Amino acid sequence: MAISPKVWVLLGNKAGGNGQLTSLASALGWPYEKKQLVFNPLNRCPNLWLGASLTSLNRRRSSSLTPPWPDVVIAASRRSAPVARWIKKQSGGRTRLVHLLHTQAPFELFDLIITTPQYCLPPRQNVLHNTMALNRIAPEHLTAAAAQWETRLVDLPRPYTVLLVGGNSSTYQLDLATAADLGRQASAHVRTIGGSLLVSTSPRTSSSAAEALLAAIDCPAHCYRWRPNDAENPYLAYLALADSFIVTADSASQVIEACLMGKPVSVFEWPSQFPFWLRMKAAPRRWLERQRDQTNGRGRAERQNGLARLYDHLVYLGLIRPTRDFDAYWQALKQRGLIARFGEVAHALPHQPLDDMERAVARIRQLFADGEQRAHE
Repeated sequence: MAISPKVWVLLGNKAGGNGQLTSLASALGWPYEKKQLVFNPLNRCPNLWLGASLTSLNRRRSSSLTPPWPDVVIAASRRSAPVARWIKKQSGGRTRLVHLLHTQAPFELFDLIITTPQYCLPPRQNVLHNTMALNRIAPEHLTAAAAQWETRLVDLPRPYTVLLVGGNSSTYQLDLATAADLGRQASAHVRTIGGSLLVSTSPRTSSSAAEALLAAIDCPAHCYRWRPNDAENPYLAYLALADSFIVTADSASQVIEACLMGKPVSVFEWPSQFPFWLRMKAAPRRWLERQRDQTNGRGRAERQNGLARLYDHLVYLGLIRPTRDFDAYWQALKQRGLIARFGEVAHALPHQPLDDMERAVARIRQLFADGEQRAHE
């Protein structure tokens, strides 16, 4: 009987990213161990400088990283990349590295990178371009949450429109005016179609934005303000009981969890906002992106001009992090018939199957099948 590979999952501080990591590990069906990472200020250094090291890790507050070393490490984003590489180094190169979202380190250092359209990674043999984030919620958890909350919401009229609110990020700023506008528009929508509004904020929703949002709601509603480690969080129940969704454009994870419920999903969009210092810092990168887009864009290297190849090579090395292109993400979901822009009539596009998790699992399993084949050659 074959022994299943041993998996370590490196958890960070973002709920959405951690959800993707554990969902993928569960889907693999191999035994896995969660390792919580806590970083120190050196995590802001470029990954090329940090190399394969624990320099950026707060080792006292993080989970222990000791042998026996795993067969595969599943991690996500920039900060965990040096730690994942360090683990592979300790294992003598045996450990395979599967990285989600982006690495900001040379792609060749990883066995597989699983990404989605908003991260704008160039095509490479070891990069799997998926359409959707890999967040998945176990059906039994949804069923239990619905049973717990259904009677508590029974006085609110159906249908239930669930409003999932994100907040501030590197791309979006949910200011007070936008939050209040969201509350007014969501309320008007519910008054038009009938029923009630179920509102959930998130860790990234500032207290002031939450106040502005909730103050603007003037329809039948149940509102939850996110709190850490709260056993009374109705988020899973909202997902299970929803008849339709409105999700803010800053959250790739929440929109995917809504789409997986098989109900209509609308995305509330507003202009992205960057602080002045961030715009200045990103100016050279944005100039390169404009030059690339004005020519022949991303694609196979032999089809690109010099600037496009330079840009992709800088991304490949981790020297540039592409501007997140949420428009590309939303367009990919629209093409699959999964979402519509809030306030617009949804076009009757064919609903394509959500096979991203299956594709990711197949590629990871192939890493081990290829290794076994080479061992027998």
